[in-house]
Amino acid sequence: MSRQSHLDHLASVPLLSGCSKKELQAVARASDEVALPAGKVLCEEGTVGREAFVIVDGTAEVRRNRHKVATVGAGTCVGELALLDPGPRTATVVADTDMTVLAIGAREFAALLDEVPAIAHKVLRSLAARVRDLDSQIYR
Repeated sequence: MSRQSHLDHLASVPLLSGCSKKELQAVARASDEVALPAGKVLCEEGTVGREAFVIVDGTAEVRRNRHKVATVGAGTCVGELALLDPGPRTATVVADTDMTVLAIGAREFAALLDEVPAIAHKVLRSLAARVRDLDSQIYR
């Protein structure tokens, strides 16, 4: 994958959408491109997560309590709570197709936030917006 394509995928992730090109380049340096076969479990509900994945290519099924809740594809980030909290995964994510993902570990993400603190503010703003959106869905 080209460097620009890598940055385009990161920019499409809502969690990182407020980041500048320079900040996205730092995120890209902290992540690894990984090819995964169909059927591969990216995240398992109830287990401790240590990384997040940005889907570059392919699709995956998201399950909660063994029930399908969504299908996700390119530009989606899964497992991102593991970057901020070592608690158990809230869902299982399984590759429907062969996939290419960008993987970033919690340790690498923490080092990235130390290196580029402005990213932390943007990630927090994005997470706050998501919490607000979820809250409005619950209390409609």
